[in-house]
Amino acid sequence: MAKRTKKTPLHTWHTARGAKMAVFAGYDMPLWYSSAKDEHLAVLTAAGMFDTSHMAVVMVNGPEALDLLQWCFTNNLGACMGKARKPLYPGRCVYGAFLNDKGEVIDDAIVFQTAANHYMVVVNAGMGATLSAHLLRQAAGRAVAVHDLTDQVGKIDVQGPAAAKIVFQVLKAPQSVFNALPYFAFKGHFQPNPPMPTAVLLKDGTPVLVSRTGYTGELGFELFVEARHTVAVWDTLLAAGEPLGMIPCGLAARDSLRTGAVLPLSHQDIGHWPFVNHPWPFALPYTEDRSAFSKNFLGADALRAHPLADHTLPFVGRDLRKVSSDGKTRVLDGRGQAIGTVLSCATDMGIGYHEGRIFSVASPDRPPGFKPKGLACGFVKVKKSLSPGDEIVVCDQRRQLPVSIVTDIRPDRTARRPLKDML
Repeated sequence: MAKRTKKTPLHTWHTARGAKMAVFAGYDMPLWYSSAKDEHLAVLTAAGMFDTSHMAVVMVNGPEALDLLQWCFTNNLGACMGKARKPLYPGRCVYGAFLNDKGEVIDDAIVFQTAANHYMVVVNAGMGATLSAHLLRQAAGRAVAVHDLTDQVGKIDVQGPAAAKIVFQVLKAPQSVFNALPYFAFKGHFQPNPPMPTAVLLKDGTPVLVSRTGYTGELGFELFVEARHTVAVWDTLLAAGEPLGMIPCGLAARDSLRTGAVLPLSHQDIGHWPFVNHPWPFALPYTEDRSAFSKNFLGADALRAHPLADHTLPFVGRDLRKVSSDGKTRVLDGRGQAIGTVLSCATDMGIGYHEGRIFSVASPDRPPGFKPKGLACGFVKVKKSLSPGDEIVVCDQRRQLPVSIVTDIRPDRTARRPLKDML
């Protein structure tokens, strides 16, 4: 029997506004409203709002919750905060992945510590039950409780340089929320009686968890509420944001934005191969000299046994043309030898070349009259290490495109900007 397509609480809102819909990870989701290009550029120049309620929330609580997560999660929760490598603490969150014993990615995730012995794990759509079952198998008698809250939590992302001004307007006590809220910090909780001392409320009294995170590379926030409040919160945010240029955005812009920001899509850019030799080493618990891991974790032995595994590398093209990423696309080296496959390929519509340098439509030093047409970019998985600047060719059945290996793609991203500069 075919599985029933699921819907977020905002599904009726999307269809009533004429969104182009498609099934993604089992959910009927908006791809775009006006156009993917308009929505992409809105996030770079003003703001965009995304329905991300299809993502899953898993709560991990109990005296041995940290012990379980330290074993199952790649990042070292005992040494992941800042250059001093302090432990994760309430109000902070960190990115990493959950691996199997082969070192392959079950899913990537962000782990939030909401209080002592209380953690919230945000994983991708359709992965709540999978991760919960995995954690329970690994718990092995530990004093820990795992609760899958799939479809019980509404999640809305506000992303772009105007995001702080918009979210500020809808909060009951915005100054206290925005004070000391760096990148990958959060305040509040979506439950009425959370296991933390300070609640965050919207002006209408709705409890909300406000996280300074996102999936676009731009300044942004992820707002978590009980599912029943999702539509009201969406409408409130849109009313606050429309005068500042915010528009609703779909998954197409979300994909092109994250690609230009060098952020992976789980089960596409990371997946059933060893989680090493990629652009996200911060997700692994390396020692300072990267000679070893600072903790043991599930999958670590397999990673140590595969130092010569395939390399995942970001690339950028010379224009907006792109190739498919259907698993059949080839990567050729300078001698025309096949060396790998294309994992992702999208067009970042907000960037372009000028005199050999990539600028963003939002770059403060962009040339006068700069109007980018967009550049194709993405990730390849290849059999050998390549260096920034190396030229390769990506091929599908339609075309062959020369591209260059890079360390970064869209410049002048705003995600880490001080909030005081953005209000």
